[in-house]
Formats: sequence, structure tokens, C-alpha cells
Amino acid sequence: MVKPCWRPSVEGDGSVGRSGDPRGRVDGLMWYKDLGVHANGEFSMAIIQANNLMEDQSQLESGPLSSLESGPHGTFVGVYDGHGGPETSRFVNNTLFSNLKKFATEHQEISADVIRKAFLTTDEEFLSLVKQQWFEKPQLASVGSCCLVGVICNGLLYVANAGDSRVVLGRAEKAARGVTAIQLSMEHNANNESVRDELRALHPQDSQIVLLKHKVWRVKGLIQVSRSIGDAYLKKAEFNQAPLLAKFRLPESFSKPILSAEPSIFIHRLTSKDQFLIFGSDGLWEHLSNQEAVDIVHSQPRNGIARRLIKAALQVAAKKREMRYSDLKKIERGVRRHFHDDITVVVVFLDPYSMNRSSSHSPTISIRGGGGMPTSPKR
Repeated sequence: MVKPCWRPSVEGDGSVGRSGDPRGRVDGLMWYKDLGVHANGEFSMAIIQANNLMEDQSQLESGPLSSLESGPHGTFVGVYDGHGGPETSRFVNNTLFSNLKKFATEHQEISADVIRKAFLTTDEEFLSLVKQQWFEKPQLASVGSCCLVGVICNGLLYVANAGDSRVVLGRAEKAARGVTAIQLSMEHNANNESVRDELRALHPQDSQIVLLKHKVWRVKGLIQVSRSIGDAYLKKAEFNQAPLLAKFRLPESFSKPILSAEPSIFIHRLTSKDQFLIFGSDGLWEHLSNQEAVDIVHSQPRNGIARRLIKAALQVAAKKREMRYSDLKKIERGVRRHFHDDITVVVVFLDPYSMNRSSSHSPTISIRGGGGMPTSPKR
């Protein structure tokens, strides 16, 4: 059996929930936390590894959202889908929430501006790290991470996204039986025409700002996402040169950043119709539609629901390759990446009663999936 190359970390005793396991569990290449309790309801988390090194990271924090005793309380969810390596997503997992708490303390509230500052500061700090290690680890300049965040506070849901992860709301509608899927995040992927139009408007002098390669649109022919944390080689020209590998170097220099860490932010006032939120890295949505995912969550027990969503996605991935799910499960990490991506899922159930009461006395929870130091890839 392949040993997983990461370990989750959990703090606080409030995350035990009904599963009786505060740290989650590991089963082969999957880590999961079947059910826990947050300030506004219950949650379920799961991650499946496909890459040699785990590039997805995630966290759920519930309790104080600032350092002030009288400050805002609520729930923070982060899904960080790394690319080029695991370093940026790990950095974001260790840094972003503390930056959010810092700005929430300064402003004495949660707001779109507080979340935006947390994103941009985290990006600046990672780029500083790239500069410090430029001669020892120049490849760090080509590592980045998509960053999807949800914050529930005072009956409001703030969704901030840089990259192509996605959050979908399950809402009960009287007119329709079951639950309707509503996508709440905007994706920054060059395959979307609106993203290509945005890039062309921002870089009118660059006729090659987006290129179609092997039927896939890429920014400068290199990367699909237009916004991310990290990816220093496309933000500062000083990192787009030797000793960075030649395949990442552009033929001409640039004066303004090509990629941005600026998140798209959406604010939604939660109502009693809002049942749950599904946060997922793009590996989930590659195989399941928004409505398919919502229907699975609505129709099945809460306990272990994040794991079931991943299983449903992998069953589709196996079917696409005309193989059995049981055979897909036997494939080792690294080789797995040819069949599916690392996949992270966090399902957050919304309790309408808890939205209206003070959450300042709710237990403090900190749970992170995909954390820890990796072992060497299996040869």
C-alpha cells in the first residue's frame, strides 16, 4: 500500500462532531473528516491525492475571526489548489487565515476589503520568499496556487476567489422539488471567453497574451488561470530569467504583472432556503456538474458526504477511460494524475437557527487537510 505523503493537522476539540475522530482519517491516498461541527452548522471534508506530491491544501477555521475578544466570529473555509508544486498552497494554508485575522482586527470587522487585503498580502509575502530563495530554489518562481475562500459572519457569506476552484450553494426552492444549484464564485480560467477579453483589455499591446495550444487556451501559452497566489515568474520580470528553467521564460520582458492575486469577491445574505455550500477544487467540477453535486449532497446522509462526492467524481473519471472504479483505486499517485487531478471537497451545512444567534461562544475549530511535510515520491 502506498503511504500518504501528507498528514492533516487539527486544533481545538470542537471538530469531533458525530464522527468521533477529531483528526480525520487516512485511507490509502484519501484523507477525510466525515462530520464535524462549525459555528453555523456541520461540515464534511475529503481530499484524494493524484500527484506525486500533494498539491491541494484546505482548511476550515471556526470561532474568532480577529484577535479582539469583541471582534467578529464565524466560519472560514479555504481551498488551495496548487500547481507546479506544493509550496505555494502550503504557504497559503499556513498564512492566509492569520493575515485575514490581522486585517479584521485592524478594521474591527469582516469585509470585502479585509479579505482582499489578506489575499494580496499573502501573495506579496510569498513573492518575498521567492526573492529570498531565488538562487537556491529558482523553481519556486514557477509555483502557484488557486485560492478559494468562504467566510460566514453575521448572516453574510463572503466568497473570494482567485483561480478556477468553485463554490456552489444548494438552495431549497418551493417551486422545485429538491435543491437548486447556484454557483457563487467566478472562475479565472483562460478557457472562459470573458477571462480572455479581460486579459486582452489589460494588455492591449500584447497580441499573444492568450494562446490556443492543443485546444486549450493559456495565458502566454503557459498557464490556464489568470489569477493566483504565487506564480512570481508571471508577476515580476526579475523572476522571468535564468536560473529559472527555460520552459517558463518568456522571449520578451514585461513591465506590468501578467497574472494577478486580486480575488473576485461576492457577498450573499444567507436565508433559511440556503441549505449547504460545496467548496471544490477544479478536479471535482471536471467530472461533476453543479446540479449533480448538489443532488448528491441533498439526497444522501451528511456523515461522509465529502467522501461520497469524491467517489462520484472518480467513478465518472474511470468511466471516461472505460475502466472500473475498483481498478482506478489501485493506481499509484503520480500515474493517477493521468486519470484525475488532486481533488479537495469541503461541504458546509448551514443551520438557519445558528445564523441568528451569537456564535461568540461556539467552539474554536482549526482543521487542515493536506498539511504536513511530504515524503519522497515513490519510485
